[in-house]
Amino acid sequence: MPERTVVVASSTGLHARPAKIFVQAAAKQGMPVRIRVGDGKPVPANSMLAVLALGATHGTEVTIEAEGPGADEALDSLAELLARDLDAEETPRGAGETSRG
Repeated sequence: MPERTVVVASSTGLHARPAKIFVQAAAKQGMPVRIRVGDGKPVPANSMLAVLALGATHGTEVTIEAEGPGADEALDSLAELLARDLDAEETPRGAGETSRG
């Protein structure tokens, strides 16, 4: 089963907004994706409660795994997401913000 290990870059770890962004992205993959910390038990990556319960803080090394057609591409995309500081990124337009100018 393909897997990727990545360090959580978000300053708050996988909590609040970064967790929501990751969980939504995992749910869109069309295949089961799991995430774990260290040698811990993998949990469904599309479950907000399960991801929050991992307690992954900034700098925590997590492993994501998936199976099925396109698993490598899905994992590459999710690993890239976790490697970014999602707290520092602006909210995408259309997500409740209005344009000024």
